[in-house]
This record gives sequence, C-alpha cells and structure tokens, in this order.
Amino acid sequence: MPGVADALDGTALLSWGRHTLTALERHRDEINALNVFPVADSDTGTNLLSTMRAAVRGAEAAIEAPISPAAPDRGPAIADHRSLSAHGVMAAMARAATMGARGNSGIILSQVLRGVADAVADGPLTAEALRFALRQAARLVREALSSPVEGTMLTILDRAAERAADASERDLLGVALAAADGAVKALGETPAQLGVLREAGVVDAGARGLLVLLDELVAAAGGSAPARPVYRRGAPEERPSRVPDRPATDVSVISEGSAAADRSDFSADRSGGGVEYSASVARSGEAASNPIAPVPNPGAVLPTSAVRPAGEPAPRSEWGSGAPHYEVMFLVRASDELRIGELRDQLGALGDSVVVVGDGDETWSAHVHCGDAGAAVEAGLAAGALSGIRIEILDDSGHTPTGKADRAILAVASGAGAVRLFEDAGAVVLEGAVTADVLLEAVRRVPQREVLVLPNGALPAHELVAVSVAARDGQREVLMLPCGSMVQGLAALSMHDVGRAAADDAFAMSEAAAGTRWGALRVAPERALTMVGMCEAGDGLGLVGHDVVVIDSDVRAAGRTLLDRMLGLGGELVTMLLGGDAPEGLSDDLTAHVAAGFPGVEVVVYPGGQAGDLVQIGVE
Repeated sequence: MPGVADALDGTALLSWGRHTLTALERHRDEINALNVFPVADSDTGTNLLSTMRAAVRGAEAAIEAPISPAAPDRGPAIADHRSLSAHGVMAAMARAATMGARGNSGIILSQVLRGVADAVADGPLTAEALRFALRQAARLVREALSSPVEGTMLTILDRAAERAADASERDLLGVALAAADGAVKALGETPAQLGVLREAGVVDAGARGLLVLLDELVAAAGGSAPARPVYRRGAPEERPSRVPDRPATDVSVISEGSAAADRSDFSADRSGGGVEYSASVARSGEAASNPIAPVPNPGAVLPTSAVRPAGEPAPRSEWGSGAPHYEVMFLVRASDELRIGELRDQLGALGDSVVVVGDGDETWSAHVHCGDAGAAVEAGLAAGALSGIRIEILDDSGHTPTGKADRAILAVASGAGAVRLFEDAGAVVLEGAVTADVLLEAVRRVPQREVLVLPNGALPAHELVAVSVAARDGQREVLMLPCGSMVQGLAALSMHDVGRAAADDAFAMSEAAAGTRWGALRVAPERALTMVGMCEAGDGLGLVGHDVVVIDSDVRAAGRTLLDRMLGLGGELVTMLLGGDAPEGLSDDLTAHVAAGFPGVEVVVYPGGQAGDLVQIGVE
C-alpha cells in the first residue's frame, strides 16, 4: 500500500505528536462535554491537549529547533530531521509530558508516551515495538494508580494492548488498527463498567482522548484515521471519516497565567514568600474551558487550614459537599522508588484519583483529589524535593446531580476514639451493646432512603441478613457491608462516595473492606484451648480474623509475632486502633517492629478506646 510505513523514526514520531495535538484541539470540546468522572469539571479534553502540547514542545526543545507545520499528506515536517533518533524524540516527549501533565488524564497520557519511549530504545517504532509499547504503558499506568477503576483510560489501554498482541498482522499499520479497534470497542463498554458514566449517558472522557491518540497513530503509519461518531449524551452522532487537518500553527495556545472564568487556581513553590492566587477571566477569543495553571511563583508558601502530620488523612467530612475539594499536583525529584511508593500510599489515605508516575529519568509527577491540600504537599515534601506545585479548587460542571444523595452510613463502633473517627468521616454511629433488634431500630431511625451499614463484627451474618430484610419497607434500601472489624469498616468508609449510585458505592466500599486483612491483640481472660494450643490466663493472644494464631506469655511479643504473620503475606499500610487498656508504649513498640522488619510499610495509629482488644490491626 502506497505511503504505508513499516516503521516510524524520530521525525515521523515527532510528526505524529503534532498531528495528535491538532486532533486533540479538534476534539477538545467533545471530550470536555463527556467529563463526569472522577470529577465533573469539564476539563479532560483541555488537560489532554495541554499535556500533549507540553510533550511536543519538549521534543522541539530537545532538538533545538521548532518544527514547521506538517503537510496535508502527513509527510515529514522537516526534511533535515529525517535522522532524528526515535528514542530521543519519545524520551523528550515523555519527560515533558510528565513535567507538564494536567489532571489525572494528562498524567496517564504521559505514561503512554513513556511506554512508546521504552519500546523504541533500540530503534524505530515497528509492529513488535508497538505491541511492547502498549503493554508497557498499560503496566506503568496500573502501577501508578492507588485505586484502579475500570471503565476508564486504563481499561481502554488494556484492551488496545490485548488486541495489538493478538493481531495476526505483522505490519505496523495492521497492529495500530487492531489497537484502535480494541480501544473503540472498549470505549463503548465503559458506561456498563462505571455507574457514573451510565447515569450520565456518556462514555469515559479520558478514554475518548486516548482513542484520538491511537487513531492518529494509524494515520501516521500510512492509513486513514477510522471514522468515529461524535460521542455525546445519548446516541452518538455520525460525522465524516476525517476532518481535514488544520495546520499546526492554528492550534490555539493559552497565554501563561490565563484561567477559565469558573475556576480558581493556586500555584506555589515551597521556598518562602506569599501565595499567588489567580481567578482571572479568559480573555476575548480564548475558550472559557481552557484553564491553564499560572506560572508557579518561586517565592510562594502554601497555607494549610489545619496542620496535620504528613500522611495523616483529613477527615472526609472536611471535604464533603460543604467544603472545598482540591486537585493537587506537583513534581518530585531527589527521591527513590521506596519513598515514591510511600507517597502514593499517603496520598491514597488523603483522597482519591491518586496517580504518581515517573518519567524514567528520576522525576515523578503526583496527582490527588483531596480535602486538605496542605497535607498532600507535606506528604510530597517527605518524599523528596518538590517543584511545580499546582492546586485548583475542583468545580462541578453540572454533569452530575448537584443535590446530595439521599444516603446515610450507619456504623457500629465502640470506644470514644473509634466513634469519633467514624463520625468525623460522616457516619451515623451506633454505640454500646448491639443486638439485631437494636440495629433494626437504629436503621429505622435514619431518615435517609438509602442506608449502608458497617456492622464491624457486631453481629453474625444471618442476623444481619434478617435485619436488612426487616428494614426494607418499599421506601428504604438497606445494604449490609461485609466488615468484620472496625479497621475494615474504616477502610470501607474511606472509599465512600456519595456521588455514586448506592450499589456502586457499596461495591467499592466492600472491596476496600475485603482488601484489608484484620487481626487483634488480646489478653486471655482464662485458661482455654485454642486452635494453636492451650493458653493461660494473662497470656497474649494474637488473632487473625476470629482465629487465634499466636499465644505468648509476653503480650508485646505476641503483638510482634502477630504483625509478622499478617505482613508475611504482603501489605503496604498497617492501621492500628489502640484499645482503652493498651499498655503504655505498645503502639511505639509495634510501630518500631514494623519499621525494622518491613521497610516501606506505612503505619498509622489511632486511639480507639475499645474494650477487649488491646489493639485492632488492619493490613492493606
């Protein structure tokens, strides 16, 4: 086939980047209109465009000469650049995209470019190299996410990689077409995988943007970009197979410092001075949906409403419907993979939409949505040297219902500290001795129509089922979540999202509870036979779930052995809930044991005040 390329060298890949930039500009409004997840702020198309612009400019800077507009026949932009190294171009694009990434989608895009860069380390982009590039990108993205969500960019990337790997074609164009076909099929399935998309009647915005990238790769390989519908609410609208490419010079560039009229941007760099705040209205001729962060003020200091140790989560009640919710991004240098892993965990405890990625050259980009921007930055400072700090107030564009869902969380808890933790996270708490009748009455007293119950081990499963059935009266939906302990309940509550459908919310919370192994340290009240032997009164007992697995006359030694057993199966975060009778220094002893024996595992200790258990332990 005339014009088909067996491989793409540096010049062709640079041209692909520019054409992708033009295509993202063309599809920006369409993608913005689809944006309902993770926040309905209508900026995914803008973020992808801004990130790709940074990538192309990075490649331009690397070759120390700007490229000229590509010809309509998609030939090389500049003849003098025919010998450009494919790896040199893509590595520069990946680094620049990582450093200039905007939003969750922009960071994921940077990893797609990094996957291509890794694939062309030893030569041009061939069919085999593209297969590797997509597999590598999919792996990098999944490793970067603290809580991967299906029905998003990562799902589409997985399907594209799978279709490319299974393609019988041996040429680059055939593999690129297979990847794009796999992506478009997966894109159409995203509403079935993610409730918020299904409710809004849209496909995933970031995934739509990724399809643009793959379609342009098909064109770069010598084919014609496939015909795609206009994705919008309801049935897609068919349009011509290809809109003529506009010259690259027509791509609108937002001036530094401009911002969308309906967003507020904060930029700061931790080196002294005041905070620079901007909420400027877009100038005439600039689309209001094109926010771009102001240039960071190198003398700014980030304020925080409440000083909190790095990694300590802000109560979810602080960033609910009545409090500001922030998107926080920054670059990290002078760090390592261990500290970056710890940062990812800490950001995951603070909020959601956590992505921490590297550019392959000792620079990482971090992203989180949270209620305490200061705590997120403090966590970054603990990981390395920060720059490019960007904080934006998240804005709901109206794609999702603005009213608060008629839903309550009812949690069973004991101990003043534990009760406070659940209440701070927005739950209604049932204290004291709990029977099926007591729980049923508590559910009936809750005024909300949807009630998610965290029983936290208070009642056996058959009694919970009976309560759930009895509480349903045609006007109320009651869902019992499988939480066997308070530490599992806290893990579940950290995933609560009132913006999701009740079933989706319950599923996500149940997954979090199931992903938390739990145990307890107790003192034996009397001589008894356990599954691991006879214990004497006063012995330390270590339980995993409801089963005794450790007996030791030294209570502290029993706690250390219990942690060894629980962490022996792996784990990244240990949560300890200290009981009211915990001996002084127990938490320090157990924390030091984890630090010495399991480097990189984060430990969070809360005063629970519960009776019976000296400490409840959760391992995630």
